[in-house]
Amino acid sequence: MHPVLEALLVGQLPQWAVVGVERRAHMDRVAALLNDWAMGLDLPELECRRWRAAGLVHDVLRDLEPSELRENLPQIFAELPRGILHGPAAAERLRTDGVEDGELLTAVAFHSVGDTRFGRLGRALYAADFLEPGRAFLPEWRAELRERMPDDFDAVVFDVAATRIRNLIERGSEVLPQTLAFWNMMVREAL
Repeated sequence: MHPVLEALLVGQLPQWAVVGVERRAHMDRVAALLNDWAMGLDLPELECRRWRAAGLVHDVLRDLEPSELRENLPQIFAELPRGILHGPAAAERLRTDGVEDGELLTAVAFHSVGDTRFGRLGRALYAADFLEPGRAFLPEWRAELRERMPDDFDAVVFDVAATRIRNLIERGSEVLPQTLAFWNMMVREAL
């Protein structure tokens, strides 16, 4: 595993991280969930470490101003809504630092919106970011979904995606084509 990711596992954030106390606590809770789920899936130790590292790095730029995030993103990401720029920005910084783990980079980049390229790590991060116990939204429902993980992995991710999309629609927000493609892929898989 890349030294930047190894450093995360011992509590050392990258020098370029912009993380407040509350955000750091969120990242720690997401990493703990991912670790529990990876162990529940009986994944090898290295894979458990990758999952924890993804949780620890996914929001490492969330507290940076969107205008600053846009400055260093490839043009393909420049038009994304401000609230989801931090994922692609973090993945780009990791890539610049030499991280070549494509699955982890995709998971970090698109943890807020979903992606058809997600493997199990990407799906787990997508769910853990939404289900971590520090969030106040529907606490009993989220606790029940956390309890079902990882035994009912696909169904939990499906429920998380459905709720995230429903929340966007109810707020009158745009549902990105990438999110819809992720949803449609999961629907096809469930058939």
